[in-house]
Amino acid sequence: MSQTLVTGGTGFIGGHIVRQLVQRGDDVVATVRAGARTQDLETLGVRIAAADVLDRRAVRRALKGAARVFHVAGAPALNLARARSFAVNVEGTRIVLEEALRAGVQRVVLTSSVAAIGPAPTGTSADETLPWQAGQHHIPYLDAMHEAELVAQRLAARGLPVVIVNPAHTLGAPAGTAGRLGSSAGVVRAVMRRELPVYVEGTLNVVGVTDVARGHLLADERGAVGERYILGNRNMTVTRLLSNLGRLADVEPPLIRVPLPVALAVAQSARRAGLDALPRAVEIRTAAMNWAVVNRKARRDLGWRPGPHEDCLEATVAWLREHEPRRVARPGTRQPRALRLTGAVMRRAGL
Repeated sequence: MSQTLVTGGTGFIGGHIVRQLVQRGDDVVATVRAGARTQDLETLGVRIAAADVLDRRAVRRALKGAARVFHVAGAPALNLARARSFAVNVEGTRIVLEEALRAGVQRVVLTSSVAAIGPAPTGTSADETLPWQAGQHHIPYLDAMHEAELVAQRLAARGLPVVIVNPAHTLGAPAGTAGRLGSSAGVVRAVMRRELPVYVEGTLNVVGVTDVARGHLLADERGAVGERYILGNRNMTVTRLLSNLGRLADVEPPLIRVPLPVALAVAQSARRAGLDALPRAVEIRTAAMNWAVVNRKARRDLGWRPGPHEDCLEATVAWLREHEPRRVARPGTRQPRALRLTGAVMRRAGL
């Protein structure tokens, strides 16, 4: 039986990867940080290795006997300080991959992100060959994910059998009973809590977490060393996504779309007023970008076929209804009257 190490096995994507690996028959070892909830992993018979990805000695111990590595651990928060984002996403990746090379593993699958590819030019969709241009935005998470991929590519040149996967905006229900939603679910939670008075237009790609996990296993089985594969499904505008969420959750979505400078000014004013529930400026800037992608390469080379994108939206909404019933708005809730009137006036004025 093959022994497989998974970093970040208690996370949103990692939890689903662990379950699919167990179903595949792998002998799974998962690294966890101090204080992490491990009951779901223990129920599956997964062995636990206490290790922070920044602790090289602990990572080296966890890798003992591993034939395959899924490096999923990371810090995806957009508002994380640059130093912390680079420490976890870049240096953590460097440590895990260098130790995997040292241990002589047969395969490494690195969980990256479409953030490492960057937003596509207006009116187009990005694929794996898009030249890196997102550094101009000076967003720490984007820069860190790009740098982490460069680390992986350099180690691939030294002989590390690494394959990279780039999930898009991943939604769905967590795996197990102790799981939590991923950071991508923030927009769903905000709509259901009516925490978005206005929004900016942009484009993103929505994909289900179970499909993303399956894409990881296919990359392990069929991916080419040094290559990366976008795991995305449906491209949609922010307006379309909010409309779909409003329909599925039966909560009226934000009605007022504003230009980016206006949204940034609102966010800045809200922050000064102590309204921390509203998105931060970096989140608004990122949402206004064009994150449309194509999954042609993953379909062709891996045989990856994602299911209907509506499934992951419905699963996220249902999970929030069940686990956060007192914090989300009741079905049938509309936006505050003042916002509805403002939206109606703006629509009549052609704004």
